Amino acid sequence: MSHNNAINSDVELPRGLEKQMNTSIALIGEYTPTFPPHASTNAAIEHSRKLLGADITADWVSSEDVEPGLFARYSGIWIAPGSPYKSMEKTLWAIRHARENNIPFLGTCGGFQHMVIEYARNVLGFEDAQHAEYDPYASKLFISQLACSLAGREMQLGFLPGSQVAEIYGGLSATEHYYCNFGVNPDCVGQLRQGPLNISGSDIEGEVRVLEYPGHPFFIGTLFVPQTRSKPETPHPLVTAFLRAAVDRPV
Repeated sequence: MSHNNAINSDVELPRGLEKQMNTSIALIGEYTPTFPPHASTNAAIEHSRKLLGADITADWVSSEDVEPGLFARYSGIWIAPGSPYKSMEKTLWAIRHARENNIPFLGTCGGFQHMVIEYARNVLGFEDAQHAEYDPYASKLFISQLACSLAGREMQLGFLPGSQVAEIYGGLSATEHYYCNFGVNPDCVGQLRQGPLNISGSDIEGEVRVLEYPGHPFFIGTLFVPQTRSKPETPHPLVTAFLRAAVDRPV
């Protein structure tokens, strides 16, 4: 474990959460205190934890420290921004394990990008699916460099009616902040649609920005970074929904 940034509380749990005391989630990524999305991740968890009134611990775990015992300790995983990760393969293994075992999963920015690679390889069967940040000359780039960087930009999104993300937001549109230079390769969107994964959010230009896996308690990826828009008085609904799913996960 590269860094432990535990978030704890002695707040009395409301009725219905007693059985899930001390819920823990893993924040997988290479923690850097000065990297704004990482500081925002910690803050957003605290905002949503207080809203839920739950005792939640969040630990930063380096991708190179991912191992099978991880899921014996954590009720959910959040693949955080900040790629390339030290171990792409271990990151993909964690995503696959969460997907196949109904473990709450949230992937933001780099986490979204790796969610796409895992899905392309293990569900669609493209074993050579690759990310341009790791191998820009790969023959099958499902994640490519954006023609125009989204780092530092805010953009409006539209959500698919009836999708989980639309239900979480309580509407069909939102404005979110980005911190990335890579996204879904437009040439691969048709192939992404061949399996069960839902493209549930797009920007005004129709580019893929939100993905979710149907039939899963919580398996959502966003190219944007929702945690940066969370505030103490208005916790981000996506972060809150993820933490609630982790708290509610059967043990």
